[in-house]
Amino acid sequence: MNKSLYIFLFFIFANSFSQDSLTYQEVAEEKIIFTEKDIKIDSSTIKTGTFEENFKDNYQDSEYIYEQAVKESNWWDRFKQWLADFFKNLFNLSSDTVSGKVVDILIKSLAVVLIVFVIYLIVKSIMNGEGQWIFGKSSDKKVIHYEDIEKNIHLVDFEKLIKETLKSGEQRLTIRYYYLWLLKKMADKNIIEWDIEKTNSDYLYEIKDQTFKSNFEYVSYLYNYIWYGEFELDEQTFEKAKTDFEKIIKSI
Repeated sequence: MNKSLYIFLFFIFANSFSQDSLTYQEVAEEKIIFTEKDIKIDSSTIKTGTFEENFKDNYQDSEYIYEQAVKESNWWDRFKQWLADFFKNLFNLSSDTVSGKVVDILIKSLAVVLIVFVIYLIVKSIMNGEGQWIFGKSSDKKVIHYEDIEKNIHLVDFEKLIKETLKSGEQRLTIRYYYLWLLKKMADKNIIEWDIEKTNSDYLYEIKDQTFKSNFEYVSYLYNYIWYGEFELDEQTFEKAKTDFEKIIKSI
């Protein structure tokens, strides 16, 4: 191609580029202007949403709980599980559910037995203790009542009390009155110094006369044997003790 053709093509290209650049520049410099007519105001009513105070109560069902809390097992749960496994293996039980029910029944039965046993101990304590008078005849009731007599030993008419107990057949109480009457007589004769806190051994130590000391030691033995002994007092033993007490009392 000759040079004139190249020159012609160059001018055509250059002219086309200058026109495109001018058009782009004009578009870039063009400004968009808005007026009040272009602004639209939304005057529709907006509905305000509210929450109920107890709205959480509607979502308490299991279907709304996505994480199930696993209960921590304590020593009691582990002990019951151990028992359940033990009985399951021992009796070849069909499932853990069956062995669990066996353990529950066993524990409830043991609880009932324990409660009954505690009640039995309470009743036994009452029967053998201060409250025995609630249920029936008891010498311990009289022990409590006649402790006041023991505190006021010098003001008591023991002969009268002994006659009353002989009529009512209260033999053990009769021997107790004989013993207190003996202590009263000994204190009146200055053989001993009366003190409610003293024991038979204390009184025995204070007695100077050896024969009387020996007799007192014997009747003290009879008193302890009869009053504190847990057995039925037969007529022969009672009559012998009664005679021995009357004899030593008369000797003072």
